[in-house]
Amino acid sequence: MSLWPRPLKRSQLSIERIITRFRLNSLKGFVSLFLAGTLLSVALAACSGGNANNSASETPAASPVAANKQNVEITLVSFAVTKAAHEAIIPKFVEKWKQEHNQTITFKQSYGGSGSQTRAVIDGLEADVVHLALAGDTQKIEKAGLIQPGWEKEVPNDGIVSKSVAALVTRPGNPKGIKTWADLAKDGIKLITADPKTSGVARWNFLALWNSVIKTGGDDAKALDFVTKVYKNVPILTKDAREATDAFFKQGQGDALINYENEIVLAEQKGEKVTAVVPDVNISIDNPIAVVDKNVDKHGTREVAEGFVKYLYTPEAQQEFAKLGFRPVDETVANTKEVADKFPKVKTLGTVKDFGGWDAINKKFFADGAVFDQIQAKNKR
Repeated sequence: MSLWPRPLKRSQLSIERIITRFRLNSLKGFVSLFLAGTLLSVALAACSGGNANNSASETPAASPVAANKQNVEITLVSFAVTKAAHEAIIPKFVEKWKQEHNQTITFKQSYGGSGSQTRAVIDGLEADVVHLALAGDTQKIEKAGLIQPGWEKEVPNDGIVSKSVAALVTRPGNPKGIKTWADLAKDGIKLITADPKTSGVARWNFLALWNSVIKTGGDDAKALDFVTKVYKNVPILTKDAREATDAFFKQGQGDALINYENEIVLAEQKGEKVTAVVPDVNISIDNPIAVVDKNVDKHGTREVAEGFVKYLYTPEAQQEFAKLGFRPVDETVANTKEVADKFPKVKTLGTVKDFGGWDAINKKFFADGAVFDQIQAKNKR
């Protein structure tokens, strides 16, 4: 393809004819050559100007940069049970950022079930930071193209910023003598839990039950038999963990409830009397944090969002998580006497990695027709 536009080629041909026709040493030839040169200059300018305009029109508008703003707003989307912790941590971060960057940061906050929060972000809730109940939910946002792959390697601890374990809540005085996972499979016991098809917390509950068999020498067949018996004792599967808690405490349903340990701690801090036990064979309930890349780049808030995520790993922030019942991921905080004495010892702790990661877990247990659906079908016979 020619580098010269067609109008410019025609101008060149005209110039060549003029030069051929007139001699350079004649006045007429000189004038003609001068005019030809002027014509060529105009043609070049027109061509150059057209290209410059095209380049300008193709340059995308720059996104706003938070570093140049005095006031910056970011949106945090998190699962419900983290609300108290974030409300304690955010003011500390805002004050620290103001001192170091002379910027005033405000937070828009949204709390709810992890699954529903995940769907909301995918459907258009423009979160800058997401703190969800399980990495599988964060991976869904990644697969939707909003978070770049490798997010878990951008921060410490594979992206896990808070964690807990499962606890068994019973009626006052524990009249049914429920102390271990095995007790939940006994005849006459009614367990309240949410549906793992719709609730992230309920998936942790399911894994805790399955893990209790595997970690004590059982195989998948024994685990399937045990978990099937437990879910036969579940009179109703609620939509989410909050509904399960309400069914147990407010409506008086069931003999036991599986809940996060941190929820028990928070309830006790509010003056509520809760009878609960933390089984010494348990599951590490790991909650990831991630920057939503597409949104922070759109909002120009990447620096602040990444700064907030980084701050959540500091001893100062981890102490706040610990105060509200989350087991800290920072070892210096976890090993202090105050924190160590706060949480019951767990002898055997299973992890998501033991199950092969969330993709493997969802495929094996929670996909349509997978283990959980098979359990439900058997119990309905």
